[in-house]
Amino acid sequence: MTRRIRKLAGTVLGAAMAIMGTAGTGAAADGIPYRQAADMLYLVMSSDRAVYTRMVVQRLTRDEKIITASEHFRDDMALPLPAQMFRFGAEMVADATEDFSYSLLSLHPINKKNGPGTALEREGLRHVADNPGENFYGEEKLGGRRYFAAVYPDYAVAEACVSCHNGHKDSPRTDARVGDVMGGVVIRIPID
Repeated sequence: MTRRIRKLAGTVLGAAMAIMGTAGTGAAADGIPYRQAADMLYLVMSSDRAVYTRMVVQRLTRDEKIITASEHFRDDMALPLPAQMFRFGAEMVADATEDFSYSLLSLHPINKKNGPGTALEREGLRHVADNPGENFYGEEKLGGRRYFAAVYPDYAVAEACVSCHNGHKDSPRTDARVGDVMGGVVIRIPID
């Protein structure tokens, strides 16, 4: 990322975090509650992810058959998969700030690195899978630091999602349908 983009991202994230604050009471002294902040972040993330999936990947790969999408997009001269685009955004945020982080995880990941790594992640992913339409909220301590954590359902929003997952050689799940919960978006905000 260029220095200018990093500076802009840091400024935008800094302003957002100033609004949120970092008090451990569940809300900043002058900010909004962590849950509300996480919900707003998720709304932006899930909207961007759905738009990319439906208006770019689904349209160009399945509907108009102009280009493919591939996990090896650079070698294949293809579009990055929606999960890869999501991860690229999460990596840029991680490079710009420690004020929050996010990831896309699953109980049935194609890439084992995208499985749950903490008890809270496992509990949250089970909750959103078993209770469609519900989010999961909690707190956890990682590396001596306390975090507010939220897990949101990640839905298969297009046929491109399910055909990729169902047909992938490493997929532990081959029966996904459009609308199914495929995993979850985990957002963490430090509260210490």
